[in-house]
Amino acid sequence: MHYEEKTPKTWSGICITTYLAGIGYMALDTIPDEISLWLGLCALFLLVLLPCLAVPISKFIYNRIQIDTQTLRVGRERIALADIDPSSIRQASQAALPTTAHRYTETINGINASGQGQQGNGPSNPRLVGGGWGVPMGMDSVVIRTWNGEQLRFATRDRVAFLTALLQAVTAQTETRSP
Repeated sequence: MHYEEKTPKTWSGICITTYLAGIGYMALDTIPDEISLWLGLCALFLLVLLPCLAVPISKFIYNRIQIDTQTLRVGRERIALADIDPSSIRQASQAALPTTAHRYTETINGINASGQGQQGNGPSNPRLVGGGWGVPMGMDSVVIRTWNGEQLRFATRDRVAFLTALLQAVTAQTETRSP
């Protein structure tokens, strides 16, 4: 594996720790006498925990990036490195880094609920790779072209590291293909 974008686990850890601390505190008073009440409250508070974990799980499924020697995998999709145009990677890496406010504005305005990730392939609206409906709020997005002209949008947490690793992998792939 050349590159793997790790999913932050801070929010999930806070939510699970709070849940466990809460049910542990309730257990101190209720376990010996009223275990059925305690189990019922555990299940009730689990209904609050699950929606809090839905977004991190969704980001893990649809926005996880992995680059190996021949494949770029984003969420549910796999793209052969040989299909990616290296000049578009260089062009994207030379673009100015967006500010935090700009990233939030772009992600709020870029929701596509009409079809999972199937935005138009025009220059102003590239297809989102991975299977999600839009770039998650606060994440950066990078647009890269394939050799056949299709524009692809990738949601990334670390633009510079992703583009550097992708350029190295694509360059190595093209060097091994060339005689």
